[in-house]
Amino acid sequence: MDLIKKTDRIYIAGHTGMVGGAIKKELLKKGYSNLLLPQRKDLDLREYNLVKDWFKENNPDIVILAAAKVGGIQANFKFPGDFILENLKIQNNVIENAWRNDVKRLLFLGSSCIYPKFAPQPLRESYLLTGPLEITNESYAIAKIAGIKLCSSLKEQYGFDAISLMPTNLYGPGDNYHEINSHVIPSLIRKFYNAKVNNYSHVSCWGSGSPKRDFLFVDDLAEAALHTLENVSSDNDLLFEEDSKFNGIINIGLGKDISIKELAELISEETNFKGEILWDLTKPDGTPRKLLDISKANKLGWRPKIDIKDGVKLAINSFIKELENQSIRL
Repeated sequence: MDLIKKTDRIYIAGHTGMVGGAIKKELLKKGYSNLLLPQRKDLDLREYNLVKDWFKENNPDIVILAAAKVGGIQANFKFPGDFILENLKIQNNVIENAWRNDVKRLLFLGSSCIYPKFAPQPLRESYLLTGPLEITNESYAIAKIAGIKLCSSLKEQYGFDAISLMPTNLYGPGDNYHEINSHVIPSLIRKFYNAKVNNYSHVSCWGSGSPKRDFLFVDDLAEAALHTLENVSSDNDLLFEEDSKFNGIINIGLGKDISIKELAELISEETNFKGEILWDLTKPDGTPRKLLDISKANKLGWRPKIDIKDGVKLAINSFIKELENQSIRL
């Protein structure tokens, strides 16, 4: 039996964002053209009744939940209430209405920040809820954990076909290059490119540069999402823990990590910045290391294709194009 068909009505929640946009592109490339793509102004996912009415009117077969309120360390630390409240509303409204309207399959996009700060490396799916979270993005992580648990609980109690993908740190076309609220790679690309065009003598980066992270180009995640929809049943034994309890989580990452210092040096080189890199030790480092164990994804038939060096080059080229098109500004 096909897990997904080309004729299925596929709703991508968050299709204008980096992740949703990449998944949309991948679906169209593979011949899935029956996409439901309401604009944010027409469907506020934080409003339950609007979401309820939309599902009844549009009857999607497949739901991909990529919509979320996201941001970097500073944004998460400064606005914890907004991050937990808005993400809980979005997730609950979409997942509940997908289940109530007999959606065939749901794919929930989470985040690697769900795992404990000091969990053993690399991070396995079974490490969820085994220790305290990183404080700088705790509210966002708790919201994502709630989404995972809602999906797994509906699967256990009602047989709802919901799988949760846990991407590592993502980057690529359509990223957020905001001066304050962006994640590390877009933030560094903006800083180094700006310093290069303005002939600055140095660039100041947050923290010590010692933390290590696993970064994945967003097109690889999009391929993982479609691969999961097409090939991975929620009844697959790999999605259950040893006690037969449904976990439903699949880590999606590069499987290799890089220090923030090495990353900054790579971006400095690729943007042709010739100045000095300074490290602001008054700013937080965050989790010391975060590397995902992607062995489950590998066993399910998916592997990443784009390494960090090639991905950074692609991301810088995309950033420059967006500048030229004035879709972003320095």
